[in-house]
Amino acid sequence: MSILYLLIPLSLILLSLAIWAFFWAVKNDQFEDLEGPAYRILFDEDENDRPREQRGQGEPANDDETGRSAGKTASDDDPEPPR
Repeated sequence: MSILYLLIPLSLILLSLAIWAFFWAVKNDQFEDLEGPAYRILFDEDENDRPREQRGQGEPANDDETGRSAGKTASDDDPEPPR
């Protein structure tokens, strides 16, 4: 019975800490975007997703999944197909 004198105040302290943490998270916009991280994991990091300044070696951006650079047409075949 005497353990209740310890457990009840301890549980009230933990409850108040949990309530404070919840309101802190709401105040700091931790619940702003709930679906974004769930969808972000489905997409691969691609060279074209990065800003132009961070891309490797200043190569031109590809317009489509075929690997052709901007400005090339279908008649301008590369000697080797893209991988």
